[in-house]
Amino acid sequence: MEKIKKQFSGLWAVILGGSSGFGLASVEKLASHGMNIAVLYRETAAADRMVKEKFTALATATEVTIIPLNINALDTSGRESFIQQFSLLAGEKHCVRLLLHSIARGNLKPLVRENNSLEEGLENLLSMEDIQLTTYAMSTSLLDWTRAVLQEGLFHEDARVIGLTSEGAHKYWDSYAAVSIAKASLESLATYMAVEFAKYGLKTNLIQAGITETPSLNRIPGSTELIDMAKIRNPSGRITQPVDVANAVYLLCTKEAAWINGSLIHVDGGEHCC
Repeated sequence: MEKIKKQFSGLWAVILGGSSGFGLASVEKLASHGMNIAVLYRETAAADRMVKEKFTALATATEVTIIPLNINALDTSGRESFIQQFSLLAGEKHCVRLLLHSIARGNLKPLVRENNSLEEGLENLLSMEDIQLTTYAMSTSLLDWTRAVLQEGLFHEDARVIGLTSEGAHKYWDSYAAVSIAKASLESLATYMAVEFAKYGLKTNLIQAGITETPSLNRIPGSTELIDMAKIRNPSGRITQPVDVANAVYLLCTKEAAWINGSLIHVDGGEHCC
């Protein structure tokens, strides 16, 4: 029986941070529409086995190729190694429809202690190094990855670059300063990338999800309160789910979305309006 050609057959997504949350939901959504996926993530050896088993089952069910790689996407040598491996495995140039940046790695520390006490030292306060590391992980590493994929000639002529920002870029959340700085940086970076990479066929956009219960959110101090508040605040009567964001990623990958560039898209059921 002839294999039915799906919407994204022959195309690839490169997803940075795809073992849980928005990244994993996007892997599942895109695979269901025929997109092959190289997914990078960092997990322990025990967790890695479970992740790979999940991706193997998904690849079989959807009849796509999924390449799971437990490597440090923020390391230059890791990135260069991936590009070389992927070029060989994909077997052709200009096949990457999507580069999704879903890395959630940052420092969650306060700027100062109550009463400005320094008795316990500065190790538990946010440092300049913390800010720099968080900003690279959750913002400017997107530029390095985009350049690397582009220079290797892997992007499709009508490709998408998508990053994830949050309401915390513009509002106070407890101990969220480093991530907030990173997300604000990402929003500026995406504007410049949208302009300067457009001539190569790349459309760069950001998604701002509503409060979503993910492993990343659960690490933020006061996350339970954020979730409870969002349930009350959201006009659609529920909080955002990872699949809501994955649906938006899918929509941005369609040919009909080719004229969307440099946008920040709220995927939150109207939560940002309240």
